[in-house]
Amino acid sequence: MQDNIASLSLTAADRDPASFAKSVGHSFEDYGFAIVRDHGISQSLIERAEEQAKAFFALPEQIKGAYLVPGCGGSRGYTAFGVETAKGAQAHDLKEFWHVGRELAAGHRFRAMMADNIWPSELPGFRETFLTLFDAFDAVGVKVLRAIARYLAIDEDYFTDTVRDGNSVLRLLHYPPQSAPTGQHIRAGAHEDINTITLLLGAEEAGLELKTKDGRWIPVSPKQGELVINIGDMLQRLTNGRLRSTSHRVVNPAPDRASHARFSMPFFLHFRPDFLIEALPGTVPAGEEAKWPPITAHDYLAERLREIKLA
Repeated sequence: MQDNIASLSLTAADRDPASFAKSVGHSFEDYGFAIVRDHGISQSLIERAEEQAKAFFALPEQIKGAYLVPGCGGSRGYTAFGVETAKGAQAHDLKEFWHVGRELAAGHRFRAMMADNIWPSELPGFRETFLTLFDAFDAVGVKVLRAIARYLAIDEDYFTDTVRDGNSVLRLLHYPPQSAPTGQHIRAGAHEDINTITLLLGAEEAGLELKTKDGRWIPVSPKQGELVINIGDMLQRLTNGRLRSTSHRVVNPAPDRASHARFSMPFFLHFRPDFLIEALPGTVPAGEEAKWPPITAHDYLAERLREIKLA
């Protein structure tokens, strides 16, 4: 069977918006995934971010552990190896990570729902690098959402306000090298993302796989610097299942790559906390009920974080 996950230049979103929207929309409907190049996030910024992430994860465990933030569900700072567990899984994922969230001004209406960022004092430039990368991801995400809106035949600017001040998170991920068999085939268990869309840098190292509609696991293989973009549960709910939040996983590397660490940087783009996720008009067939009841983005996030043992 021929699989055709869309691989597109984001410049086409401006040059031929109708064609880009059709291609990316079909891919999200069929696979829940697409690959995007020419996204505008500079290679120098990406390389600087990779260097900073590797420097942080190379710090001693005692120093990294000082940045664990109790009671925030892992939403900011450091989460240690062996904590996050895919929904319904018994074995924990073989990873550690750091979270950067949106910076909010004093008195902002969402401050009670979105914690302040913390920053490792050991790494000069870490804060500036990742706030710049956060903003770059945010801008690319809005551009992709405009194409999705066009594909859904709704106002092209529909999503702009829904994600403005959204509870989005930039995750720096480290899968440590494996010097001995772990007893697990999986580095990150099969799961669906919670959020609206995810934009992932650093998936060039083999291992990322998605599950097709007919139950096959197939690799997702971007080239250096390309973004992997996938639909999250929130957008699946909003479109009443038309756009797929697809199960995906990270499998252990082949033996000749087991001693190599895996680093990646997913950006989980979220709706703003008070946005009500309910099926868009036209997505529920006449005479049927929506597949999921309405729920705010904040309540849905809290529910899912409990399921994956981060809260």
